[in-house]
Amino acid sequence: MSKVVAGMTISLDGFVCDSRGSITMLYSDFESFLGSEPQRESFERTGAVVMGWNAFAMATDPDWFSDHYEYQVPIFVLTHHIPVKHPRETEKLTITFVMDGAESAIHQAKSAAGDQDVTVIGGANTIRQCLKASLVDELQIDIMPILLGSGLRLFEDIGFSPILLERSDLADLPAGRTHLKFRVLKQATEEMRG
Repeated sequence: MSKVVAGMTISLDGFVCDSRGSITMLYSDFESFLGSEPQRESFERTGAVVMGWNAFAMATDPDWFSDHYEYQVPIFVLTHHIPVKHPRETEKLTITFVMDGAESAIHQAKSAAGDQDVTVIGGANTIRQCLKASLVDELQIDIMPILLGSGLRLFEDIGFSPILLERSDLADLPAGRTHLKFRVLKQATEEMRG
């Protein structure tokens, strides 16, 4: 069954980047991370990706995605401005810029993904928008054993109501990375908010 999966790597104190905006310390194990079982499973199950503009802009050349991005699937980028030059695409990887919010991006991505999952890879603001709108079915968090002390927090301002989760997986990965997978208990959360 298709689902919307949101995930990021965070520091033990909850930051997705340091105070300079760098993610380097969170991905010191990048090569082994890409080859890990949870990541391989994600590549296989993902039929479309949703990401925010900042995550998309991390690639200094937007054409990089067509030949190098791990997810060779349709990508839906949340943005306020469509770039003048459209990035290069392939038969498998297309890029759609979505200007009317996270709900629209998820809807379009689900249509493109078919029976496969929609993976929301960030940034933090995009994942928060999806959580607030009850669009996420599964939350995958990787925790690196580092305290950054400051930066951008993933779970800053996700709303006033609790979001109930049920842990469905826990794995210790190389470099001290801890992989956590949670089901988002939407019905129970809605009842609590009700």
